[in-house]
Amino acid sequence: MELQNVVIVDGVRSAFARGGRGKLVATRLDEAGAQVLRALLERNPKVQPRMIEDIGLGNVGGAGELAGIGADTIARLAGLPSEISAFDTNRQCGSSMEVLHRIAQSIAVGATEVGIAMGAERMGRQLGGGQRGPTTRITEFNRRRLEQTPEQRNMAPDHFENFSVPFPDEILDYSPVLSMVQTAQNVAEVYNLSREELDQFAVDSHRKAVAAYEKGVYKDEIIPLEVEDPVFDAEGNWVESERGPMIIFDRDECIRPGTNIETLSQLPPVKGIVSPTGQELRITAGNSCPTNDGISAVLLMSERKALELGLEPLARIKGYGIAGIKPQVMGLGPVPSTKKALKYAGIEADQIDRVEFNEAFAAQVIPSCRELGIPLEKVNVNGGSIAIGHPLGATGARLVLTVAHELRRSGKKYGLATQCIGAGMGISTIIEAL
Repeated sequence: MELQNVVIVDGVRSAFARGGRGKLVATRLDEAGAQVLRALLERNPKVQPRMIEDIGLGNVGGAGELAGIGADTIARLAGLPSEISAFDTNRQCGSSMEVLHRIAQSIAVGATEVGIAMGAERMGRQLGGGQRGPTTRITEFNRRRLEQTPEQRNMAPDHFENFSVPFPDEILDYSPVLSMVQTAQNVAEVYNLSREELDQFAVDSHRKAVAAYEKGVYKDEIIPLEVEDPVFDAEGNWVESERGPMIIFDRDECIRPGTNIETLSQLPPVKGIVSPTGQELRITAGNSCPTNDGISAVLLMSERKALELGLEPLARIKGYGIAGIKPQVMGLGPVPSTKKALKYAGIEADQIDRVEFNEAFAAQVIPSCRELGIPLEKVNVNGGSIAIGHPLGATGARLVLTVAHELRRSGKKYGLATQCIGAGMGISTIIEAL
C-alpha cells in the first residue's frame, strides 16, 4: 500500500488566557471551540464542511462542558453536519499533538482524506471544569508506579543510551507523589543547571514573545474570540453570578513585558519540591509555565486532495515520534521521541531549522536541546510557553501550527514541534515547509 503525503493546510488558535483569572473563565470552552472551528473553515472556503471526515479533540480534564465527546459537541455548535465523526484523546500535555498524529496517520493510509485536530483546556475552574478524584488514591498510584527494584529499573537498558549523563540513584529512587515541578528539579540536578540559567531562559522567552507581538507575528494564528468579560471580586475570584459585557479577546495574557533577571531571582522555589541529591532548589513560578485556558485547531488533508482543491498548504508532515521515559525525569521525554521522529523523517537533527519546544519548565528544554544537538537559537524564536502559556490539551496543536507559520515566514525548510508529557513520555512532530 502506498502511503499518502499528509499536509497542514492551516491552523488557528484562541489567545491563551490566565487560568482562573483570565478572559476565558466566564466562557464555555465548547462555545469558544466552536468559534475557533468556524474561523478555521471561514479562512479556508474551498474546504466544504461535507469534506471533513473526522474531528479529534485533545483534552486532559475531560469534564464540565467537554464531558462525553467534546469534539462532537464543538462540531455541532459550529454547525457542522452530524455525519462527521469525532473523538477525544487524553495523552496529558501531548493530547492535541496525539490527535494530530492519529488523524495524519489515518490520512496517510488512505482511510481519511480531510480531518481537523483540535485541543482545548480549562485550567482555571479546575481541569475541564470538573472535580478531581481523591488525593489518597493519586498518592497510592504514584507510590506503586515509582517503586522499582533494580531488576525492573534495568529492563530497558537502551533507554539510557539516549542521554550523555547518568541518572543518579537518588533521583531514580525518589518515590513520593511526583509532581511535575519535582521532575523539573530532578532534571536540573542531573544536568547541574543553575538557577540563574533557568531564570535567564524565562526572561528570554518573555522578551522574544513581546518582540513577536510588536512585529505582528501571532496575527497569523490567533483569531479573535467574542467572550464575556468576567467579573472578579476584590480577591481576584470570578463572580459567576454577575454578567460582564461581551468583548473581543485576541491577546495572550501571560506575556510580561519588562520581565528581567533581577525580578525573577527574587521568586521563591515552588512549595513542596525537594532536592533528592541535596542541592539548591531551582524551580520557581518564574521559570515554569503558567496555567491557562485556550483552544487550538489544525486542518489536515492528503496532499493529493489539497492539490485537487487548489490549496497552498503550509507544510508536509515528515515524521512522528512518541516515547516513554522514567517518570522521575519526565521533562527529558522529547529526547527519545524526537530521535524516533528524525529516523521516521529520514533527516538529521542539524537539518532542523526551527523548533517549537513546549516550555513546561526551562529546566527540561535546555538539557533536552543539548542532548539532541539543537542550538537554543533555533528554539522558540518568537517566545515559548513560559510566556505564551500552556493550556495542557491545546498546546500540542499550537506548537505544530506555530512552527508551520514560522517556517513560511522565515523561508526555512524543516521544523520540529515537541513536548514532554506527564507520567513520563515525550511526543514529537517533524514538518517540511511547502
